[in-house]
Amino acid sequence: MYFYLVKISASVYSAINQDLPNLLKELEGLQIDFLHIDCFEGDEEKFLEDLKLIRELSSIPIDLHAISSDSAKYLALAEDNKLAQLTLQFENLQEAFVLSPTKSFKFGLALVNETDLEALVPYREQLDYVLLMTTTPGKSGGQFKRESFERIRRCKALFPDLPIYVDGGINAEVSFILRLLGVSLAVSGSFLVNHKNMAQAFLDLRFNQNGSSYLLEDFMIAKERLPILHLKSCTFKEVLLTMETYKMGFVLFERDGHLEGISSNADLRRGILKHVEDLNKIEVEDVVNRNPIKILGKASSYEMLSLLKSYKFPILFLPVVNEENKLLGALSFNELIKGEA
Repeated sequence: MYFYLVKISASVYSAINQDLPNLLKELEGLQIDFLHIDCFEGDEEKFLEDLKLIRELSSIPIDLHAISSDSAKYLALAEDNKLAQLTLQFENLQEAFVLSPTKSFKFGLALVNETDLEALVPYREQLDYVLLMTTTPGKSGGQFKRESFERIRRCKALFPDLPIYVDGGINAEVSFILRLLGVSLAVSGSFLVNHKNMAQAFLDLRFNQNGSSYLLEDFMIAKERLPILHLKSCTFKEVLLTMETYKMGFVLFERDGHLEGISSNADLRRGILKHVEDLNKIEVEDVVNRNPIKILGKASSYEMLSLLKSYKFPILFLPVVNEENKLLGALSFNELIKGEA
């Protein structure tokens, strides 16, 4: 089984046990994707001084997060110093900014949990990515908030083609779920740069396949966002249209809140082949699996992975239910199981 790889941006100012030259040497050896630097208003001179040293010792691309009201200053700074990425903290913006159509860096906006994702809509065409903050910007050692999993899902639904970056409290357990959710880049501070074995921490962030103690109900797709039909009252055409509309590769069926079955692309093929000589004879029951593989919402992702590995064929999605077989949500593995692209 292959797993989607999230890029890692190492927060260099989070290090407390190493000076910058030694930290850079170790991160170079790990072939980290980016060096993440938080810069507050008034700290530009320190950043430029450190940048000079970084450029002398390292070729790792710079990922700058500016927590400042002076957007023009940082846009010019990013261009003049050939930074790879510049993120402006949305809540600190006080004036409109103008991006050059020939800018040489990727540009994004960062939002804290309390800011509505809709605030990004007016800026969508200017963004190369969005950075979701799950802890206080610029402060290392915070704890990842479980509600951020749903926020990531909502962001992907609102901006389906926009890469999502996440910063704050990311460890190996959280990183696994971020990969499951299709996050493109994770900023790691204390867990990585203060780890007693930085190489192991990096491998855990990048490749960990052991799951976590988080419950599936913490990060599953909520029921209200799923393609759900009532088995006895829908038509075969409705099944096809619903699957096409949601583009998840499956349709769920329930009655009185209880899971009754699932129809996947494979189930559709079987139903079509059964009546290939006369497609008008296809009934909904012909394309429904009445006994789908499912999992409890109180299960951990450790248990989820054990279940996935117990089958010889790939599982691309799982209905999530409670002990009474009431449908709670679902998991989709389209983002996670996709190879090392």
